[in-house]
Amino acid sequence: QAQLVESGGGLVQAGGSLRLSCAASGPSFRIYGQGWFRQGPGKEREFVAAISRSGGSKYYADSVKGRFTISRDNARNTMYLQMDSLKPEDTAVYYCAAGELLTVAKDQYGYWGQGTQVTVSS
Repeated sequence: QAQLVESGGGLVQAGGSLRLSCAASGPSFRIYGQGWFRQGPGKEREFVAAISRSGGSKYYADSVKGRFTISRDNARNTMYLQMDSLKPEDTAVYYCAAGELLTVAKDQYGYWGQGTQVTVSS
């Protein structure tokens, strides 16, 4: 069973950058599609970005397109989310997820990390 651990969150000023990492352990990491989701205060968990097992297909939410970049290093069993031009509305707990499909639907991901807090000050 895959286990996912996020890191890299923190406090940053608007316009700044952060890079989140999601390290996976357990079998069959390479067969999963993976994604990033976030949950802001008082909000539903929402899709941010997803990447195929090869890295050749990527999806982004409209709200982060052009600012965030998802990538993965299968040799290191790690997925990344490079976040640039951060805005206060990006403040949320960010979760990585893994599943058998590449999808924007959170209920299709069977494995989740514990989350990492990202706070963007204005």
